[in-house]
Amino acid sequence: MIDYSSLENTRNSYKNVLAIILAGGSGTRLKSLTRWHAKPAITFGGKFRTIDFPLSNCINSNIRRVIVLTQYKSHSLNMHIQKGWNFLRPELGEYIDCIPAQQRIKGSWYQGTADAVYQNIDIIRDQKPNYVVVLAGDHVYKMDYRKMLAHHINNNADMTVACLETPIAEASGFGVMTIDDENWVTKFDEKPSIPNPIPGNAEMALASMGIYIFNTDFLYKGLLEDAKYQNSNHDFGKDIIPNNISNSKVSAFKFRDALTEETGYWRDVGTIDAYYKANMDLVSVSPNLNLYDIKWPIWTYQQQLPPAKFVFNDIHRRGMAVDSIVSSGCIISGANINQSLISNNVRVNSFTNISKSIVLPDVEIGQSCSIRNCIIDQGCNIPDHTFIGIDPIEDAKRFFISNEGVILVSKEMLGQEISNVA
Repeated sequence: MIDYSSLENTRNSYKNVLAIILAGGSGTRLKSLTRWHAKPAITFGGKFRTIDFPLSNCINSNIRRVIVLTQYKSHSLNMHIQKGWNFLRPELGEYIDCIPAQQRIKGSWYQGTADAVYQNIDIIRDQKPNYVVVLAGDHVYKMDYRKMLAHHINNNADMTVACLETPIAEASGFGVMTIDDENWVTKFDEKPSIPNPIPGNAEMALASMGIYIFNTDFLYKGLLEDAKYQNSNHDFGKDIIPNNISNSKVSAFKFRDALTEETGYWRDVGTIDAYYKANMDLVSVSPNLNLYDIKWPIWTYQQQLPPAKFVFNDIHRRGMAVDSIVSSGCIISGANINQSLISNNVRVNSFTNISKSIVLPDVEIGQSCSIRNCIIDQGCNIPDHTFIGIDPIEDAKRFFISNEGVILVSKEMLGQEISNVA
């Protein structure tokens, strides 16, 4: 039976929730993609930025007090949020505020995820929330935070950690939780070399998604205690959670797909290979992430661009795209696009073939090129008769090649001047 009183209490709690999105990471594993951008500002899915996913989840979950904490190379991120996310009404207590690292409490930049929140503790106190939701700005997923909030309130938890079942071979890259029969966390290991399996399933582990809900007073206490220790990493996964499990009520919230009740879709796109795979999944016939779900839209800043255009219909010069996504403002002029994702405002010229590649915004690709298994960074100008993804030895001389063979091409690698980094 549904506990309607608990649901009503949860509804009344939305106005008392503050979401904090951590968007200050440098994203070094994404190589040149983050040379001029914060990781949450990276283009994803042709027209979105990764920050759009947690922001959309907040809006769709009716959480409308949001703070975005920035630090590294945040200009493009700030501009994106300013242009696309300024539709809330401050006079109704709704806002999305970008807050840069300011050294408000101590004379250093953010030392970890917990330190980023701690250094803004006075701003949090001014908002007087009952609950604080802490999110990462660089993960791709759709999630109704209301369900997690209801779980947190109904269990009278001090802290709730969102988690998902992950193959144990991959779990070493995450925080791994051990839970009891009532989903209380009994142990938390940050990126363990030998992850603990889920009871009864030796092939799977329970991995943290980096999504936390705190009772506000409990959060204050944990941050103030952690700040006292110089040898702390000042990190939620490494310090705050493990140090509070024995003396607090830390609950695990298992993330499920709303329709299938299977493990929900969630991706950390923090490496070249992970970013490539997540984008490539979108061009499949039935992608794991449904961007066409009108009941849970992903909001973003919409550039005023014309529709995509395909021109020429000659036998050897046909502008076409198959099993691909082609975004607004693109002109496919006598070129062949196959299993690829083409972002906004891209021009591909005649007799060129692109397959299994991601082309980021504002790129021009010349005539008679062949491009395979590539990520072409924003603003690149690919000269006529360029071949990439054909000869690995030649590619390695000019470009970055990932462990799984994805070729990253940037303006610097092409010897071109950096101009448009928005």
